[in-house]
Amino acid sequence: MITFLAVGLILLVPPTVICTPVVLWHGMGDSCCNPLSMGSVKKMLEKELETYVLSLMVGNSVASDTTNGFFMDTNEQIDFVCNTIKKDPNLQDGYNAMGFSQGGQFLRGLAQRCPQPPMKQLISIGGQHQGVYGFPHCPGSWFVCKEVDRLLNLGAYTDYVQSHLVQAQYWHDPLDEDEYKKKSKFIAEINQEGTVKLEYKQNLMRVSNITFVMFNKDTMVVPKESEWFGFYKPGQDKELMTLQEGDLWKEDKLGLKEMDSQGRLSFLKIEADHLRVPEAFWSDEIIPRLKV
Repeated sequence: MITFLAVGLILLVPPTVICTPVVLWHGMGDSCCNPLSMGSVKKMLEKELETYVLSLMVGNSVASDTTNGFFMDTNEQIDFVCNTIKKDPNLQDGYNAMGFSQGGQFLRGLAQRCPQPPMKQLISIGGQHQGVYGFPHCPGSWFVCKEVDRLLNLGAYTDYVQSHLVQAQYWHDPLDEDEYKKKSKFIAEINQEGTVKLEYKQNLMRVSNITFVMFNKDTMVVPKESEWFGFYKPGQDKELMTLQEGDLWKEDKLGLKEMDSQGRLSFLKIEADHLRVPEAFWSDEIIPRLKV
């Protein structure tokens, strides 16, 4: 604290407030450092917040970071990121997290499994928190997309595909909920569909605020309502149900109902396609949340 003496009075000038550091996790087919996507977001946040921003690289290169988004077991990715954050001296007092597309549910899994250092806020931009039932577009190379198709055609819930394809780990088949709950190695597990782990609920509830952003014209995520934890009613793929209509909410398996009652959840919409975030949305909705 800086102290000035003036006319017998002591004026106390508080130190400059530095915003909480931010951790970013990119989506499928992207990387930590693409100058047209995550690189641009990182620079914008550094300028607006004047704070440390880590755009996660999962692997030892930009190329491996991209391919790992398809073929590195999600649970191993979360362990990798947990270790990365624990070793980063800039994040030891806590951080805000912002995930894009699949990075949204991955960061939520991180909050549930890796409570230290503390995640203070989570902003999920187009994350698929109830999984997906379809991939209309594949934002990767021809070879990668063909391999994704090949593996899914082998059967999303076979042990081999569950172990070798990230997207299969959040594939949610509403026509076979029992198989999904038994075989999904990631999304069903963190949604407490099998064995309920109390620490998952306790750890997520340590996050001060969670914001879920849904793209109302999304042509990538099926169904787009998964971005708000909605999904198809079991046994069919036409009629949808909201988060509040499902057991996850009614049984409060993750503490979301309690957090909502405390005013700690936000559900926002963008009238655009997947990850098409208007400039005004950053300034009106995202930056103010990160400055708190």
